[in-house]
Amino acid sequence: MHMVFKSPIRVAIVLFLWLYCLPLKSQKLSTNQYETLSREYALASIPELRAFLSIPNNALIEEHVENNLRFLELAFEKRRFSTQRLPSTSRTAFFAERIVQKSLPTVLVYMHFDGQPVDARQWNQADPYQPVLKRPLADGSYETVDWQTITNTLPDEYRVFARSASDDKSPIIMFLAALDALQSAGLEPSFNLKVILDPEEEQGSKSMPEVIDQFGDLLSADHMVIFDGPVHDSNSPTLVFGCRGIAGIELTVYGPRTPQHSGHFGNYAPNPALRLAQLLSSMKDEGGKVTIPGFYDGIDLTPEIKEILAAVPDDVAQIKKRVGIAETDKVGANYQEAMQYPSLNIRGFRSGWVGAEARTIVPEKAVATLDIRLVPESDGTRLVKLVKEHILAQGYYLIEDRDPSEEERLTHDKIIRFDHDPSEMWKAFNTPIHSKTGEWLYHSLKNVHQQEVARIRLAGGSVPIAFFVNKLDIPAVLVPLVNPDNNQHSPNENIRMGHYRNGIKTILGVLTSSIE
Repeated sequence: MHMVFKSPIRVAIVLFLWLYCLPLKSQKLSTNQYETLSREYALASIPELRAFLSIPNNALIEEHVENNLRFLELAFEKRRFSTQRLPSTSRTAFFAERIVQKSLPTVLVYMHFDGQPVDARQWNQADPYQPVLKRPLADGSYETVDWQTITNTLPDEYRVFARSASDDKSPIIMFLAALDALQSAGLEPSFNLKVILDPEEEQGSKSMPEVIDQFGDLLSADHMVIFDGPVHDSNSPTLVFGCRGIAGIELTVYGPRTPQHSGHFGNYAPNPALRLAQLLSSMKDEGGKVTIPGFYDGIDLTPEIKEILAAVPDDVAQIKKRVGIAETDKVGANYQEAMQYPSLNIRGFRSGWVGAEARTIVPEKAVATLDIRLVPESDGTRLVKLVKEHILAQGYYLIEDRDPSEEERLTHDKIIRFDHDPSEMWKAFNTPIHSKTGEWLYHSLKNVHQQEVARIRLAGGSVPIAFFVNKLDIPAVLVPLVNPDNNQHSPNENIRMGHYRNGIKTILGVLTSSIE
């Protein structure tokens, strides 16, 4: 009889492979551990946050992108990620991957490392790319604090001021800090991680569609989490299950060939500013509802959806006070319902001159720039077509992407130029609140914070990631982390340290929650 004895090394290898394929058990920490680790690593990560914020990140400047890529490669490789650059004809994206166990689900994390351009003259510090620590004063202003004073504690009300302090560099460092905290506790993430960092989100994510087409297999995942944006105004832990898309239109109504003396031609030469104002007013009623037939078709808010929307803790009086309005438009029963419908917004109107430069003329043209905020149930191309058809129904002669010829000026009474670029249209996206992704994140946040989560079905703003959801077929949910009053895109952008600490805590909760 022939017997085969396996060597101890071979047995060990088999045992390792067997254990490697076993699913990890839930790794939830205690409430006290989440709190302690988030405080410890918020403080410990400040040097890395300062270093990252000190790297200029205007996506229009190639050198800025390159310098940030180098920082990210070192930072993620330090956390045992494999990294890769994903080039496109626009800018180079950053990718990182960490396999915990092949049998586990994979989560794709999206963030962006670029920021809006800066005008240093508008900032209350010498350089927007040199982070400054400040504390609030009783009068609402802030005074600078020496970084050296931050040794054992990080006061919640202190803030770091710098470009991208909130949008979106701090979330990247929060993510890395949470991984460090997890390692210190002897734990691994409860799933495999892929990370895609957008180099030009503030420029419309021009590179992302090409990156997805070229590297789709690399980016494939079971779930997608977006760490971007501010939490709800109530400062409750927040989940956002979708974002509205956007389509842009520019309208130009023509009057006399050149501005004419209003004394000689008022009452005679038609005024294009008045005509454009009348045309725009024909598109909405006094309650702010769009009157164009079919504009709201397909929107059906079920009783269940309305109940979820009504549960979001919006303070109507505070919203009105912050915005400075006495009344709201009458689209939807509340703020959250209003976000579920496509909107038609006049974001700019120009004709002639005003103020000290005002002149007694009939202007030669009037221009209005519009945006349509899209929802998942509405098709942007269809809505743009409805606007165009409405204009034609008002008796206008419509031309596209050019000025009228001399013959057209003398032939047609009402002339309008219609400009729309389909390539700059972003689709909306929405992941069902009760989806597997939604339930996993809801219970993660509720467990780590021990309070109810604000679940926002559709955010008003637009994040250009619908192509991830649509092309890769990945359910995506936003997990906002930063303070609502962060001045993103504006001078004196900042991150409040209490939100920074809480953001690390939120990510810890996500990383330690298994996906059932």
